[in-house]
Amino acid sequence: MRHKNEKGFALVLSIVLLLVMSLMGGALIVISSGDHQSNNSSDQYQQTFYVAETALLEGQKSLINRMMGPWVSVDSLTGPEPGASAEDIEAYGNYTAQLSASAVGGIARDVDKRDLPRNLVAPTETPCFNSFRNIVRAGIQVTEHVINKNFGTLIGPVFENTAELDVLATPQQIAQEREFLQRFRYEWFSVNIGSAPFTGTGSSIKKNNY
Repeated sequence: MRHKNEKGFALVLSIVLLLVMSLMGGALIVISSGDHQSNNSSDQYQQTFYVAETALLEGQKSLINRMMGPWVSVDSLTGPEPGASAEDIEAYGNYTAQLSASAVGGIARDVDKRDLPRNLVAPTETPCFNSFRNIVRAGIQVTEHVINKNFGTLIGPVFENTAELDVLATPQQIAQEREFLQRFRYEWFSVNIGSAPFTGTGSSIKKNNY
């Protein structure tokens, strides 16, 4: 009986297995890299959404403060100027009494400074502003235009609470997150388009649409 010459078979089998394992390893690396890039894109998209929502809330708060009056601290009022007349002193007393009566936690709305937002501001032609395609930009004016706000600076006080953050992340991770959020900036503007039907609930701001 003749035996087949199988010298070198183990080497060929090892090379084939090494090639298969290399292909599988390369495929896993490509898949992992794609998942990592997808997760980063998803994280940036989600963070961008939160930043845009922050701009929306800031614009809404600004409109409400203008129409209902800005918040003032009752304790910070310094009184009438020296040499004020008796009428001015009496008016100031009535003013402070009114604020104190409506104050919550030491702050109240200064209803004497409320007004109706009007389109009197010429907006800055920023790339964000120009991204709105349906706006006729020739001679347009807005009620307010706030640009180049840094989201990382806005929430900076959150990173100062080290007692709670140290439990959630290491100092290096916190520093990386702080640097990451510094990249996000936002702007907002509001336009008074006149009276419009409103079916929701809320404050007197519903009388106008922005």
